[in-house]
Amino acid sequence: MQYMLIMRSDDAAVAEYKEIPFEQIIEAMGKYNESMMEAGVLAAGEGLSDASEGFVVDFSADPPLVTDGPYGETKELFNGFWILDVASKEEAAEWAKRCPLGPGAKLEVRRVTGPEDFPADNEWVQKEEGWREEQAAKKAAESPGGSAA
Repeated sequence: MQYMLIMRSDDAAVAEYKEIPFEQIIEAMGKYNESMMEAGVLAAGEGLSDASEGFVVDFSADPPLVTDGPYGETKELFNGFWILDVASKEEAAEWAKRCPLGPGAKLEVRRVTGPEDFPADNEWVQKEEGWREEQAAKKAAESPGGSAA
């Protein structure tokens, strides 16, 4: 089962982080990531750039409206994510509680849907499964030691 941990912070947490030496933050996150890699549960994870560099596409209008960031309140934005491959919701919660975040920060934890969540006989579900297999084969062929056969 995969779960996504979505990192959010309020204005107070953002201000507090600015007071902590960047090296200290990187070390704490590095150790957290390393512990998940060593346990074999980290499938992916990335930090995100500041919201001022992003944009929102709003589909309330036709054509959709693109608005440059920053947008929304700080607490509505997310700063990064991890995808964990774990046995249960409870295990995802245990890993989330270990994250080195402080007051004003939150992790939203959501299960990542998989093919089993959709009707197997649906044309688009079948196509997507084929696409995923093709992408995995391409990635394997491109990686060191992979074969293009």
